[in-house]
Amino acid sequence: MKDQRITAHDEETGNHTAVRSGPLTIRDSVIRIAGNSQDGIQSVGAMLARLAGRSDMEVMTYMTIPATISGGPSIFQVHMGSGEVLSAGDAADILVAFYQHSYEEHLDTVRDGGILLYDTTHVTPDIDALRARRITPAGVPMTSLTIEILGGTGKQKGKNIFLFGLLARVFRLDMKKVRQLIRERFGGKDESVLRNALLALEGGYAYSIGDVMSLFSFETPSAGGRPKVSMTGNQALAYGAIAGGVRFGAAYPITPWTEVMEQLRQDLPRYGGSFIQTEDELAAISAALGAAYGGTVAMTGSSGPGIALKSEAISYAVMAEIPVLIVDVQRGGPSTGMPTNVEQSDLNLACHAGHGDAPRVVVAPTDVEDCFHLTAEAVRIACKYSVPVILLSDQALATRIEAFDMPDLSTIEPAVFDRNGTVPTHKPYPLDALTRHAPPGTLIEDGNYPNITGLEHDENGHPSASSKMHAAMTNKRRDKLSSLARELPVPEVYGPEEGEILLVGWGSTKGIIREAVDRAKSQGRTLSALHLRHLNPLPGGLEEIFMRFQKVLVVEMNDSDANGCGQLALILRAETCLKRIGGITKTDGLSFRVREILARLPKEELSTVT
Repeated sequence: MKDQRITAHDEETGNHTAVRSGPLTIRDSVIRIAGNSQDGIQSVGAMLARLAGRSDMEVMTYMTIPATISGGPSIFQVHMGSGEVLSAGDAADILVAFYQHSYEEHLDTVRDGGILLYDTTHVTPDIDALRARRITPAGVPMTSLTIEILGGTGKQKGKNIFLFGLLARVFRLDMKKVRQLIRERFGGKDESVLRNALLALEGGYAYSIGDVMSLFSFETPSAGGRPKVSMTGNQALAYGAIAGGVRFGAAYPITPWTEVMEQLRQDLPRYGGSFIQTEDELAAISAALGAAYGGTVAMTGSSGPGIALKSEAISYAVMAEIPVLIVDVQRGGPSTGMPTNVEQSDLNLACHAGHGDAPRVVVAPTDVEDCFHLTAEAVRIACKYSVPVILLSDQALATRIEAFDMPDLSTIEPAVFDRNGTVPTHKPYPLDALTRHAPPGTLIEDGNYPNITGLEHDENGHPSASSKMHAAMTNKRRDKLSSLARELPVPEVYGPEEGEILLVGWGSTKGIIREAVDRAKSQGRTLSALHLRHLNPLPGGLEEIFMRFQKVLVVEMNDSDANGCGQLALILRAETCLKRIGGITKTDGLSFRVREILARLPKEELSTVT
């Protein structure tokens, strides 16, 4: 929702609270809902996002949840619009505040000229402070009205659904689709629960908001070719694994990975697969490795602490050359860190955790849609090269909801293992070819049955202490990654192909970085951006791209060294030996905002360095 539209509104009406003769047409809007986790704000935010997807709109969300079981303050932010949406939004057009602490802690997130929609039952705003920033105050007795509609003081928990109805009126949303979402959300519960939810929804929609603020209407989205789907990054990751051919999974619950595990436990049986919860992390990866050796495409997952516990078995998977997908949904660290906050600090862990020279593949999806596609690709890579592949997601991407075009499943070839019951002979570890295991039970006619072990071995898998064999096998395991690197496409540069500054990112920051490039352009400064999906091995051609820019700044959510370089920046400096590579990092447990990136750019003229 652009500021000038509100300004035009002011010039036409003379003040913020007057009623327009008709709804104001807008292209997009950022709505931040602030309250407590017990209020169901995640539910209403998620329904708003899914409604956007069903309406062929773009959407991206951001949420915070408390790390304690007892709950506490949290927010859900939805950026929805009829055009391209690259981020969850820097500043809110509308802040919904359920409590006084919600108002006080989040008022600074509202842009000047925005709107404060607050529950008068619990919030008393400073009207003079709002007037100074041209923020429209819109007070609605949400709690008391919900109690009045549903009856009884215990019914105030329905105020999130009352709010959903209120927002549906404010933005003139399709009430047929809104009601359908409510029925889907509560249809499996007792009939009285669904009835009360619909009553709260209709009560919110019937409330006359026009006496305190304008009504809005989104521009009609351009017609798309394929229907849109909306889901979280964790859900997309689970579906990508299934589409990629995974039919067995094992894991131990840990935030924020657990949602992937729950989705796979629910859906894998529908495709002839299974998912088990094990007693610990080592058991989980060991079960996945056993399934993979047995001829089933397998995966496991966790967050940083659990990946650290799996590291011994990751080294075993490298030595035994067993394909497995390992998902790391990163959170704040170290140790148990901040379970519900975002960080990108597991890159070094993913690339190097383990003992000995243990090369593995590391990839990182860039958005929710890419969680689906890159997960399927990661499964293919694991099975083609008989190597563990670690996929790095993060808390922001895991919980974010986005809408994207329905994937064309016919273009995805699921990985399968050859289960030929009889072969003339078999050599699992040939030095001149990729490793292929014969699943147990395979009849090998010449009787030369292979062995599998964590010890160094010869081409048949039998333990070997030969120095020459160890060197040859080490080269074989390393060269697989070199072969993969030659397959990878050179990343595309967003913006000019050469210039002053190139912003490099990985993981969930892609949209935010691109929005920073776009905003800088509107302010008269030229930036470019490049986003990496493949982190180990890195794709070729990066040094040539970096040489075309005076400064390369890697934007990532982890700590920096004395030179300001985060984990990926240090990897890139080691790979290219270019001193022009620096970093923009943060460790506050929150996603980057566009203005944070722009504020960290060098102000002075840059001189070319190597």
